[in-house]
Amino acid sequence: MIRDYQAIHQTWFEKGKQRIIKTFGKHQGVKLVGYLNYETGEVYCEEHESYDAEVFLGFLKNVLLRNPNGKTVMILDNARIHHAKLLQPFLEEHQEQLTLMFLPPYSPNLNLIEGLWKWLKEKVIYNVFYKTVSEIRENGKRQSIPT
Repeated sequence: MIRDYQAIHQTWFEKGKQRIIKTFGKHQGVKLVGYLNYETGEVYCEEHESYDAEVFLGFLKNVLLRNPNGKTVMILDNARIHHAKLLQPFLEEHQEQLTLMFLPPYSPNLNLIEGLWKWLKEKVIYNVFYKTVSEIRENGKRQSIPT
């Protein structure tokens, strides 16, 4: 989740000169859903106002459109959305093309895209005030993604 309000996170400042981060307090944001192709290094992300089973199903459909040949194995956490009944017909229909693999609880370090989300927060989001989500987007484009 990228929000239009941020907090100070792991920063240094002189004693008595704490960094002040403005906020409008609108509590708006954008949900990101994405994948990192371990083989090619390709990153694909989508922005959504909310994240539910329908959004995840649409994301899975887009993943298969982007990867029409071969088999895709998607590594996921155990979020309830990833196990929704709504997904079952799609997964059964595309079982030759798509497999969902679920990580053990509390093990995000086993999913490489978690490193990308961490970088995004540390280098783009934390300790900066953005008036709009589009400002976050622009700042993110100016940063270089680690390889």
